[in-house]
Amino acid sequence: MIIYHGSQSIIEKPQYGIGNPRNDYGLGFYCTENLELAKEWACIDNKTNGYANFYTINLDNFKILDLRKKDYSILNWIAILLKHRTFDTNNEISIQAKKYLLDNFYINTDDYDIIIGYRADDSYFSFAKDFINNTISVQKLSKAMKLGKLGTQIVIKSKNAFSALIFTGYEKADCREYYIKRKTRDEIARKTYFSNRMQSFNKEDLYVLDIIRKEIKQIDEIL
Repeated sequence: MIIYHGSQSIIEKPQYGIGNPRNDYGLGFYCTENLELAKEWACIDNKTNGYANFYTINLDNFKILDLRKKDYSILNWIAILLKHRTFDTNNEISIQAKKYLLDNFYINTDDYDIIIGYRADDSYFSFAKDFINNTISVQKLSKAMKLGKLGTQIVIKSKNAFSALIFTGYEKADCREYYIKRKTRDEIARKTYFSNRMQSFNKEDLYVLDIIRKEIKQIDEIL
């Protein structure tokens, strides 16, 4: 697999155990198979250029959690976010939702070498918070995650997986171009999301409060 890591630095040797443990999947090295996305992620503002670092990795013999597979659902992803990211659970529903989803849908990411799944950019994180607060249904959340063509990320988790990364080069990301692209992608996702959110209520849709009350634990019961 060829993967790219967007950064403000050239990183020839990614270091295991360094980073932010409050990222989507905890501590790890966050990459993508999409070069353009890596360049967007490298440009956090319109003043500082970034770099897309190139790597190859042989996936053989690694334990991989691929959340795109049919064995998993959007609720598994939400539960992992709840474990690692900071959510404001400031009402009774969100408190109970967090507990229920962690108890029934959380997957321990420490057990895997590599994780493949959604990336919670600002807009997508806000969609997840709306779901936890019972504002949108799981159906609308699933639809929202496809807005803006966010793509997926590949997260290198274990020490063995880090040692398998081979640096092959980099490309510069011009902040004047890629920060605008990043911002536009987010704006399009938000605009489309709020448009869809205002659509008529579907009584067949399931909200997080319904999931708790019905004690739903399997994806085939939901979508």
